[in-house]
Amino acid sequence: MQYNVEWLFLKTYNDCPGSGCSWKTLTDAQTHLSNVASVISSYNPDIINLCEVEGCYELEQLNANLGGKYQPYLLFGTDSATGQNVGMLSKLTPSADLKRTAETQTYPVPGSTCGSGSTGGSTGVSKHYYTSYNINGKTIYMVGTHLLAFPTDTSRCGSREAQATILQDLIYSLISTTPGAELILLGDLNDYDAEVADSNNDKPITAVLDILKGLAGKYAGKYALDSVATNAQQSQRYTSWWDPNDDCVATLNEMSMIDHILVTPGLAKYISQVSFPHPYTEYCGTYNSDHYPIIVDFVW
Repeated sequence: MQYNVEWLFLKTYNDCPGSGCSWKTLTDAQTHLSNVASVISSYNPDIINLCEVEGCYELEQLNANLGGKYQPYLLFGTDSATGQNVGMLSKLTPSADLKRTAETQTYPVPGSTCGSGSTGGSTGVSKHYYTSYNINGKTIYMVGTHLLAFPTDTSRCGSREAQATILQDLIYSLISTTPGAELILLGDLNDYDAEVADSNNDKPITAVLDILKGLAGKYAGKYALDSVATNAQQSQRYTSWWDPNDDCVATLNEMSMIDHILVTPGLAKYISQVSFPHPYTEYCGTYNSDHYPIIVDFVW
C-alpha cells in the first residue's frame, strides 16, 4: 500500500498540531491517526509506505492502533521546513537496514523542457529511503519517497526533475549491481504520468515520471519501471484532492493521480490486482487524509 496520510503528527513541530497544519489540536491529530488506522485495517496490507509522517513515535502509535501487527521503520530525512518524513509499516522483515542517498543534483537537468518559469539551483531528495526484501530467494529493492509539491507550478518543475534524476541514479545503481534483482518505487511523486492517464487526463509539465521509469534521463533505456496503474480502470485512477475553487466540496474533476507505484517488469508479471480505493468522501474539516491509498497485490 502507498498512502500519504496527511500530517501524521502527534508532537508539535512548527505549530503542527496547531495552525501549521490540518490538525489544530492534539485531539484532532489523534482522531486523524485513528481514522488512518481504520483505513489501513480495512485492507490489511503486508507493507505500507507512509508519506507525511512526523517520526517513529507516530508510527508506533499507528501500529498500536493496528493491533501491533507491523514493525515500524523510518529513517529521518532533511525536510526541516515541514518536518515530514517517509516511513514504513511492514509485516515482513526487510533484509537490509533503511538507507538514504545524500546525492545532490543541479537543475535544470540536461534535456529539461521546464522553460523559463523554472529557475536554476541544486537539490537533494529530502524525503526518501530505500531497503530490500528477500522473497523466494529473490532480492526486491523498495524505494519510498515524497517529492516536491505542486505538479503544475513551473517554478518547481526543474527541482522536481532534479529529485527524479537523483532517484534514477539510485535505481540504476541498485538494479545494475545485483543481478536478477527487482525493484518497487512508491510514494507521493507530486506529478502526473504522461503514459498512464489519471481520471481527469492531467498532463505533466515535467519529465519526472519518464525519468523514474527509465524513459528519459542519463539512464534512459538502461532499465524499465512500469506503473501498476495500468491494471486499474482510468476512472478509478485518482489519489489526491485539491480544492481549487475553495468551496470545500470535493468533485471528481478536482481529483488527480499524483501518488504512484512503479515496478520492474519482472515484478509486474506477479501482479494479481491493483486497486485505487476511495473509502471516504473528501471535504474541508474531514479527519481523513486528503489522499487516497493505492494497493497492489502480488501472487508468487
